[in-house]
Amino acid sequence: MQIIEMRTANVDISIGHSSKGNQLKWEQDGWWYKADAFGYESLAEVVVSRLLLQSSIQKTVVYEPVLIRYKGKEYRGCRSKNFRGEKEELIPLERLARSYSGFGLAKQMARMTGAKERISYVEELVQNITGLENFGEYLAKLLEIDAFFLNEDRHTKNIALLYNNERKEYRLCPFFDMGLSLFSDTRETYPIGMDFMACREVITAKPFARDFDEQLDAAEALYGGYLKFAFPRRNITQVVEELKQDLLLTKEDVKAGKCCGYTKEEFARVEETLRYQAGKYLYMFGE
Repeated sequence: MQIIEMRTANVDISIGHSSKGNQLKWEQDGWWYKADAFGYESLAEVVVSRLLLQSSIQKTVVYEPVLIRYKGKEYRGCRSKNFRGEKEELIPLERLARSYSGFGLAKQMARMTGAKERISYVEELVQNITGLENFGEYLAKLLEIDAFFLNEDRHTKNIALLYNNERKEYRLCPFFDMGLSLFSDTRETYPIGMDFMACREVITAKPFARDFDEQLDAAEALYGGYLKFAFPRRNITQVVEELKQDLLLTKEDVKAGKCCGYTKEEFARVEETLRYQAGKYLYMFGE
């Protein structure tokens, strides 16, 4: 795991908000860095992005694990290349809707009765503001990814578009921010040792419904299905096995307080989750 020394001036807590709190983030030398705040978010980011690269949805931000040193402390984390162009800024849907109507998007959707109505509303709103005609397909892909990997943090502030201030044009973002997937929050909601099925019973989706399949079914009914993996279902944990070779912490490492990898228990939970989800969504695989 590469060690990165963070320059203090580059920290940006303002962009680190999730529905569960703040996460340390930095922009440095053309890379974005994120430190784990709740568990093994960086492992989740790496696994999800590597699996998506072997799927029909390859327009994804690619993450790699790093050890971050900041103010004398070490953090597990990950980094990704800055995907914004020189004149571009990231515009979350919440901000886009508020600038257009004066009202927050989440508040507007709360008045609606179901996932299909909310998704249709957002697609139409984005098209009217930006002129983008393929945002419905983008949403369908995003919700397929979130359902498969159980991303519980897809709120209206981390679905975003890229806006070119010079050309006054919008474009779609690559898919990003999957850190709270695969039951990675071991600090608060899914402590290591918690039964897998118990984890499944308490997880909820965002932002169109509290159930992942309700969101997924609504989006696919409106805009079609897209996510297909280019390998047999039995190979779903191969990426995890490859990461273990370099990043598995021994018991001695854990006792010594080392954080340059992930524990056997963390890897085991990721593998169990992937196997279960692959069995549930058989149609996403070509056997």
